[in-house]
Amino acid sequence: MTARVDEAIPLLVIAGPTATGKTEMALHVAEAVGGEIVSADSMQIYRRMDIGTAKPSAEQRARAPIHLIDFVPPDGEYAVAEFRRDADRVIREIHDRGRLPILAGGTGLYLRSVTEGFDFPPGPEDRTVRERLHAEAREVGAERLHERLRRVDPEAADSIDPADERRIVRALEVWELTGEPISAQQRVDAASTIQYNAAKYVLTAPREMLFDRIDHRVDVMMEAGWLDEVRGLAASGVSSDCQSMQAIGYRHLLEYLERDGDLDETVRLIKRDTRRYAKRQMTWLRSGAGYRWLSAGSDAQRRACAAVIVADAQRVCRPE
Repeated sequence: MTARVDEAIPLLVIAGPTATGKTEMALHVAEAVGGEIVSADSMQIYRRMDIGTAKPSAEQRARAPIHLIDFVPPDGEYAVAEFRRDADRVIREIHDRGRLPILAGGTGLYLRSVTEGFDFPPGPEDRTVRERLHAEAREVGAERLHERLRRVDPEAADSIDPADERRIVRALEVWELTGEPISAQQRVDAASTIQYNAAKYVLTAPREMLFDRIDHRVDVMMEAGWLDEVRGLAASGVSSDCQSMQAIGYRHLLEYLERDGDLDETVRLIKRDTRRYAKRQMTWLRSGAGYRWLSAGSDAQRRACAAVIVADAQRVCRPE
């Protein structure tokens, strides 16, 4: 059953596309109201992947507890259903400590799995079908398979990077085996277990400003040693087949290392694909219900956003 609002756990959600300052905003609010952060980032879960995921620094982690980062090995698997289970548990623990849970991140499916109560029944599997689809991807490219996915399941295609072969193949595998889109299966009992009284915000910025921030951040990451980070992962046996290596940038840099490619062109592609990812994040967030959209482009706007969110957290979300 859906919990009554007065019985539900208060939850503050800070979402937005990459490079809009979600982590810093969440930390500011956590410090102001006595909160703890639950990361909703599907790449910050991995250990030893720090630079390219913009993982919070040690200094940032000292300002407030940040949960569900840095706990999956880089060659490990972690499903959305597992995230929802872990996030539900951590949020309840934070609430039981008398503190405010703050769910912050940009992975749309992670956010919606918690705030909209998605249930994720295990889908059918067939290794023969999966291997055939992977072989086809190697022959014609993952983007061609992504085009096919868009025809049968546009909702899933919107949430999956066109180069993310593993997730594209999984979605097509489910389609072939069941005749139903994986996105529909992931909506089963979507509203039956919502247990949060959530105040939800999306941080935005003008497109050109956002794209400039993305480009600058990629440059800063490269200067900080991102290529060496990927080189170390590859040397330890983390291959292109791993779930973690589907992340934008890691995939590109690993391919650069394997093929002795052009580094300038690789960086250009990372920036391009990160901008495209930001647009997909916006699409996902627009499809979510109950978000208040705040422009956080300038320093003055970010301060105003912080004041609004802190006031709402104190008024509505803070545990008694």
